Amino acid sequence: MSLETLWKKGYWIKITGSKVCTKEIRLIFVFSEINLFKSLMIIDAKSPDDYITKVPEERISAMTKLRNVILENIPEGFEECMNYGMIGYVVPHSVFPSGYHCDPKLPLPFINIASQKNFIAVYHSGIYADPNLMAWFVNEYPKYNSRKLDMGKSCIRFKKPDEIPFELIGQLASKMTVNQWIEMYQDKISQPSKRKA
Repeated sequence: MSLETLWKKGYWIKITGSKVCTKEIRLIFVFSEINLFKSLMIIDAKSPDDYITKVPEERISAMTKLRNVILENIPEGFEECMNYGMIGYVVPHSVFPSGYHCDPKLPLPFINIASQKNFIAVYHSGIYADPNLMAWFVNEYPKYNSRKLDMGKSCIRFKKPDEIPFELIGQLASKMTVNQWIEMYQDKISQPSKRKA
């Protein structure tokens, strides 16, 4: 099966190798992970408003509320757009001309929200980059939700829309300014060789 066929069928492709940000990308499939990530869903949308109209009907209210709580709380300077097929909150090129190091044509991503096949997801790059922010979120989560936190490195998953702690997500969205995110991104993600110095 070709890479394109796998992608069109909704499989997540694991990308590895030292040149992941160049055209010489090496794709290595870890088949134990292919089924795990089959739950990702791609929605073809031209705008955040369009995206909301295309999510399953039972999720429209939760996705709308999630979007609104982020827009109400995210610091000035971030911009809402479609990003990687999801609703994204990014640092625009007008603020950070270098863009995303893996593809400088794209703006620097910060938060994405998505309706996946089996869950609603909040992807927060700041949690991935800042252990203190991660610790704060993990500590606060049980105060807002009795269910066990379902989380990867930057992805927070909610299998039921009524379990989303909107107030907590709003607080999370407010915790990092554009300048703080750019500084952390440059220090910890886009220029990892500096960490070794």
